[in-house]
Amino acid sequence: MDFMFALLPWITALHVISVIAWMAALLYLPRLYVYHAQVAPGSETSETFKVMERRLLKAIGTPAMIAALIFGLILLGQPGILEQGWVHAKLLLLLGMFLIHGLYAKWRKDFEADRNTRTHTFYRWMNEVPTILMIAIVLLAVAKPF
Repeated sequence: MDFMFALLPWITALHVISVIAWMAALLYLPRLYVYHAQVAPGSETSETFKVMERRLLKAIGTPAMIAALIFGLILLGQPGILEQGWVHAKLLLLLGMFLIHGLYAKWRKDFEADRNTRTHTFYRWMNEVPTILMIAIVLLAVAKPF
């Protein structure tokens, strides 16, 4: 147990680093979709966006999400943490973050197959979802209000 306690700051740091990388992807990917939705399918610009979107999601976003999940699960092993109400609220909001990640991945596949039917305005609005979730999650994790 002392060994685990000694590792706690390192695990927390790795969790935060992973979350930052994941959030970078979740904040930038829909921004790419905004621009991608404004170009003709099959155009050279569209093909460039496809590469950027795929690399962002597969090389940064998804690996960072998995790392954040692993380190987060380790942190949930702390004695008594699951008895705190804020953790349950955070986990519920985290489900929303996983959902938006999955939607972004689905939409990337739609763009990849030239099947996007959504407007750039739609993606502008969807860009706000992870921001709102992130703010709520950080407030819960830092303030621990209940």
